[in-house]
Amino acid sequence: MSDPRAWEMRVFLRVATRGSFSAGGRDMGMTPSATAKLITRIEERLGVRLVERSTRRLRLTAEGDLYRERAEALLRDLDAFDAEIAGGARLPTGLIRINVSVPFGRHCLLPLLPAFTDRYPGIDLDLTLTDEVVDLYAAQADVAFRTGRLPDSALLAVRLGDVRRRIVASPAYLARRGVPRSPADLEQHDCLGFNFRRAAAVWPLKTGGRLMDREVHGRIQANNGETVRHLALLGLGLARLAEFHVRDDIAAGRLVTVLDEAMVDREEIHAVYIGRERAPRRVQAFLDFTTPRLRSVLQ
Repeated sequence: MSDPRAWEMRVFLRVATRGSFSAGGRDMGMTPSATAKLITRIEERLGVRLVERSTRRLRLTAEGDLYRERAEALLRDLDAFDAEIAGGARLPTGLIRINVSVPFGRHCLLPLLPAFTDRYPGIDLDLTLTDEVVDLYAAQADVAFRTGRLPDSALLAVRLGDVRRRIVASPAYLARRGVPRSPADLEQHDCLGFNFRRAAAVWPLKTGGRLMDREVHGRIQANNGETVRHLALLGLGLARLAEFHVRDDIAAGRLVTVLDEAMVDREEIHAVYIGRERAPRRVQAFLDFTTPRLRSVLQ
């Protein structure tokens, strides 16, 4: 490797993985003394300690953990860039780490992957489905799908469309508890909720010509929209879910919408990725393939 800093990163990562200067250095063809001096040189340049030395095993400091995360991401992109240049006009290759909510992943993104993997056999996918919003840098994600207002950040975003929410319940639940005719009637119903920290126990509903956040209550909460959907199908309460998420259930009569005239809230959904002037070729291929198809799904 001609770039000295890239070489230093690779040595550091090997030492961090092996837990010792001698084992890590041996893997890289270096003596323990030369390996220790290289790590010290990195620390002196950065002005921080990256590893805690002991007679048994090395331990990374908090700064060392951060350096390891950033080094892995940088080297991954560097290797992919080298492969792209060497490959010329060949199809892109490499790993794409994707973070997506459980409902959007299950109902919108996953159905697109068979065709994508057929078109790009050299691209590997690492999927994380979670309704928690994660830090792309900490999660080492290349692409994430986000619903709602995007905070100011260095991330780049591609708008996919709008997500409309619907309040739904099973016919059995409505037969047992009655159909709510106004937002005020929700006080008499079990409203299924979410238990992650960013979730608010309020539903934005149009009341008297104004959009207002109405506090709701329920006996059951879950950590993702797909579980909430199943709870609604089981007749355990009302659920406020994305239209794409329950479209098939509504068409089949498994779920019924209520308070349609009060449900006017919409949120934008974006594909976001680490802010660079040019995304890696494999990431750009993924975005170019999925964006028009996801926009069609959301219409």
